[in-house]
Amino acid sequence: MQLSRIDLNLFVVFDAIYSEGSITAAARQLNLTQPAVSHALGRLRGLFDDPLFERRGQGMAPTPLARSLASEVRSALQSFARTLQDTPHFDPTNTVRRFTIGMRDALESTLLPPLMARVTSVAPQVEIAAIRFDRREMESELLAGTIDAAIDILLPVSPAIHHAQFMADPMIVLARRDHPLVKKELTLERYLAAEHVHVSSRRRGAGLEDQALHRMGLTRRVRLRCQHYAAACRVVSCTDLLATLPLRYARIANEPYANRILSLPFKVPSLELHLYWHAGGENDGANRWLREQLMAVMSALGGGVPEAQPAA
Repeated sequence: MQLSRIDLNLFVVFDAIYSEGSITAAARQLNLTQPAVSHALGRLRGLFDDPLFERRGQGMAPTPLARSLASEVRSALQSFARTLQDTPHFDPTNTVRRFTIGMRDALESTLLPPLMARVTSVAPQVEIAAIRFDRREMESELLAGTIDAAIDILLPVSPAIHHAQFMADPMIVLARRDHPLVKKELTLERYLAAEHVHVSSRRRGAGLEDQALHRMGLTRRVRLRCQHYAAACRVVSCTDLLATLPLRYARIANEPYANRILSLPFKVPSLELHLYWHAGGENDGANRWLREQLMAVMSALGGGVPEAQPAA
């Protein structure tokens, strides 16, 4: 008899019938219908190949097997109830805890400063570890508990992994302030006439903007492919190359360089990121608290697409 194939609620019904000596009274105690209790008893009888309870007058008398099971069943149910009651409540003000979050390093400079400002103010003994992870291993790491949450693009996952949209960031264009092509406004023609920096952690492959241009039968010239937004911003500041980036990332990475932030002159889907966690952590107080902090920080960061900015 395999435990994974047994509905443990049946033993709650067993204990109620044993203690009440009646299906009707057991149904009343459990707030179930009498047919539901009778059906559960039928399943128990099939499970043990024994009547378990036999009608005696107005009540139900336990069989010898039922009497031998009763104390063990009740003890097990009481033990499980104590386990639920004794599960510690997560209190961020005094709990020592380390949370590990899988994320791309490009997200760190955007998310970690406001996250740590929030966490250190309300949870003095909580530590955060942001780590890089392999997308192919994300689900297994969440299931194993080696990471508590992960942030990435929309990925195919099993029902054992829950997720919610974390960010939808519009794409913008960076150009140096005295760029000879951009002038007062960045048009599609000027965008295509320029050369570009493409930021990607992959060795090859098109970006969202390239896919959108391809659908229009257009292409741009990528002169540089690099891995980090900060590097792209610095290149833009000292060349005539343009960089197409998600807005939130651009605002942080561009701060030292003051490149112009311009609207993209054609429609491109926003960069969507999702927050992932193990289904087992859905109602876990600590995991829920972590997710709430991440969502609150991202919401506070805001968004909004800039208008084309005239050169200073």
